[in-house]
Order: sequence, then structure tokens, then C-alpha cells
Amino acid sequence: MNPNWDDMRIFLAVAREESLSSAGRILKIDPATVGRRIARLEANLDAPLFTKSQQGYMLTTAGERLLDHAQQAEEAMRAATGAVVGSTKSLSGQIRIGAPDGSANYLLPQVCAKISDANPDLDIQILALPRIINLSRREADMAVTVSAPTAGKLLVQKICDYQLHMVATQDYLDRHNAIRSVADLQGHRLIGYIPDMIFDRELDYLNDIGIDRVALASNSVSVQLRQVSLGTGVCVAHDFTLPFHPGLRQILTDQVSLTRSFHLVRHQGDQRNERLNRFAEALTQGIREEVARLEAATET
Repeated sequence: MNPNWDDMRIFLAVAREESLSSAGRILKIDPATVGRRIARLEANLDAPLFTKSQQGYMLTTAGERLLDHAQQAEEAMRAATGAVVGSTKSLSGQIRIGAPDGSANYLLPQVCAKISDANPDLDIQILALPRIINLSRREADMAVTVSAPTAGKLLVQKICDYQLHMVATQDYLDRHNAIRSVADLQGHRLIGYIPDMIFDRELDYLNDIGIDRVALASNSVSVQLRQVSLGTGVCVAHDFTLPFHPGLRQILTDQVSLTRSFHLVRHQGDQRNERLNRFAEALTQGIREEVARLEAATET
């Protein structure tokens, strides 16, 4: 029996999604067809690849053995396609980037627009999620992260540092007690992340400055900035977001100044993919330039 790539593609989708319906949605195939194709593959291999449970379709021992080889086949196909497509002057096809909503809302739209201008046949998708993007399940082709992952077969490249400071509206500051030190923050309404939904230690800004209560919380940076823009409290904000919120004023800059870093994370097997290499280079350079531009605008 000689399995073809289409068999492996369907097998991988079910293995990652653990569901015929979810796999079918990604593959744009009817779930019943997905089930028949898996059954045919199992019959051809003379081995069960999945067991059905309340949690969904789980890999058997045989399925686990096949998974590694199927992923290698996928990487080879992506590299082959990337070598051909990447050799042309402009990029085409579809590329999906995963990112936390701070960078997804305030950096990637401008950066991706410029890349799109230079590559009109390229479709760029921004997946903004308040959690770590699962590259092993191919949720995205690459991801922008704050912490550099240390596990998994991944390529990790530091993009740049960025700065964060405390902010509030002038109206809020005029109506409340003066904030001259970090200790004064205890008497003010703090806005930040939902504590038990902070998915990356590097995002726990308020804890780093000794704040243990968040009166108004959201898992979205955009929501936090909207709340503080209404004059309802104080929050930590990325400097690169402030040009989009001209009503916010930095406070305690001599006492609270945080530095974080962005990293670009990719599948290790994609390092031979010229198309994705070219896109990653453009994305990395674009983010560096946009952070520098917006932070410079904040300083003025």
C-alpha cells in the first residue's frame, strides 16, 4: 500500500483537531467524507489509527507512529511548494500569523498592509488570540510571541524590545488624588489583565510593580485601553499603542518603566521554505520599524 499525500493531509487534520467535523471544516470536506477517508486509510494500513472517546478522536499507538512521518511529509511538501513559489519575485498564496492582541491590533495591520502592497497576490491572515498560538496544530504558519518558547521543534528569532509605562487620562488625574509614587497607586482604580487568564508570565505587569488588585480587568489589551481612555482608571500600556490614544498621558515614568520583547516563532521544518523565509524577513523588519516609529511618536 502506498499512501498518497492527500491521505496524510486528512490524517493530520483529524489528529490535530481530534474531531471529524473540525477537520472537515479546515479541509473544506464533509465530515462523513473525512470519516470514510480515515476508514479507508486504516483498512489499507491494516491498523486502527484512532479510537473514539468522549474527548473525540484520539490517536492509537499505530496513529502515534504514523503522526511523526506524516508531519515530516507535510514539512517536505511545504518546503517543496515554498521553494517554487518563493523563487518568484513576489509572494503569493496564503500565510497566517498568530499574535497576542496588542501586537495584532496596533502593529500587524500596518506591517501586513505594506507587505501586501508589495505582494498583491499574497493573502495574509492575522489570528489575534489572548493565548499561546498552537503551531504544532498548524493554527498558524508563524507566531509573534512575548516569551521565547523553549520546548518543541521550533525556530525562535528575537524581533525587538518594546517599552511599557503607566497611563491615565488628564481628566482622571485632575479628578483624583495625585500620583507621585508607586505607593500612591493603591488609592486608584487599576485596569489590567484578568489575573487567572494571563497566559504569559511576561504579561503580568501589575504584579511586577506590587499591585495585587485589578478593579477593571479584561483579557484584551484593546479593551483595557478603551477603559482607561474613558477616564475610569490607570493601566500599564505599550508605548507603541499611545499614538492611537492621544488622550492618554504617561505617569511615573521615572519609577515604572518595563521592557519586553517580541519573538517570531516558526515551525522548524519551515526553515527550508523560501517563501516563508522571505515573508518572515519582511515581517520581522516591518515590526522593528513600526515599533521604533510609534515609540518615537510617543516621545514627542
